[in-house]
Amino acid sequence: MASLLPIIISFLFLFSLSNAHSPVSFTIPVTKDAATLQYLTTLSYGTPLVPTKLVLDLGGSFLWLHCASRNIPSSSSLTTPHRSLQCFTAKTHKSANSFLSGSVDQHLYQPCRVFPENSITGTIATEGELVEDLMALQSAESKTIHEHQSRFTCSPNSLLHGLAKGARGMVGLARSRSSLPSQVFDNFSTQRKLTLCLSSSKGVLLLGNVAYESEILRSLTFTPLVTSFPSLEYFINVSSVKINGKRLALDASEFNEQEGGGGGALTLISSIVPYTTMQSSIYNSFKEAFLDAALSMNMTRVASVAPFELCFSSPQVGSSVPLIELVLQSEMVKWSVHGRNSMVRVSDKVACLGFFDGGVNPRNSIVIGGYQLEDVIVQFDLATSMVGFSSSLLTKNTKCSDFKFGSSIPADSI
Repeated sequence: MASLLPIIISFLFLFSLSNAHSPVSFTIPVTKDAATLQYLTTLSYGTPLVPTKLVLDLGGSFLWLHCASRNIPSSSSLTTPHRSLQCFTAKTHKSANSFLSGSVDQHLYQPCRVFPENSITGTIATEGELVEDLMALQSAESKTIHEHQSRFTCSPNSLLHGLAKGARGMVGLARSRSSLPSQVFDNFSTQRKLTLCLSSSKGVLLLGNVAYESEILRSLTFTPLVTSFPSLEYFINVSSVKINGKRLALDASEFNEQEGGGGGALTLISSIVPYTTMQSSIYNSFKEAFLDAALSMNMTRVASVAPFELCFSSPQVGSSVPLIELVLQSEMVKWSVHGRNSMVRVSDKVACLGFFDGGVNPRNSIVIGGYQLEDVIVQFDLATSMVGFSSSLLTKNTKCSDFKFGSSIPADSI
């Protein structure tokens, strides 16, 4: 462990403390709910501040919560008028399924109605009111608490169905002006970057500046973010898929049919989808290629364990499993998925491939799910419309859960 200490300390979240006037950055702890496979965080809001558990939605355009779940109503909550810039901004970020506007003839001082969507169940609220209230975030540099005015929707209790136990809403991180990151970036003088490191236990979300003294951060691989109107989620292009260096035999049309794909498979990066999904024809070729590669590596296939399809004898499944590569804008730019992020251990004796058939006509050809993002640093640079990603941290003998939140030094080294 001692030999790893310099790497770990310099690893991810080193922030420049030398400049007292440097913009602030914020650290938000993230956990994983084992029952639902959802990623959770806790934000404190209102007066008095009340910690509230929320589901993290990387593609969500807004922050919504069940305000009535507070034991004490917030004395600092402000109603957002219907004909206000804030209301207009919120409604311009509605997707095809959510944030529907109210009647255009509402009185000037009527509350702003927006109807959020539970992106896990697809349920749209039949009511919702946009409010503004205090929200507290912890500075990554000094661990001090900063309060700022934040806009969010108060939703009905019925919208909580399908969320992890104790969750009282969802926090959206998308490229909309109303998402939590955008509001933080607008309120504080900080770079428009969000850095995510998910974990099966404790991960972290960082908003703002990240110093590049870290060797791992300097070695991030970057690819352009792709726009798929009207969605404000995070998309990239995947030009091909390789298993152990061999390109899948796919018809070119399978990588060009999706609008906005830009010559590749339109690929969504999601924290809501538990495991990566692929359009049926891509998945079938992928599954067969992976199975062939696994058998050639003397892995023993065993009976499927629902909901997984390809399963193998666990004692034979270690780091030596077929390497999955998503080829991006060139053969030199690849998102590599190693064993820990491709195989899911379902028992002491069985591990299964954590990729799924996404259907014949999915909205996106490929969706990179949460499991494939775990112990991988993913940094979204909204100013340059680029996304950077690391290789698996496990290959460097560290992981996201090594870090003490609010500090740049892992908990076990203090």
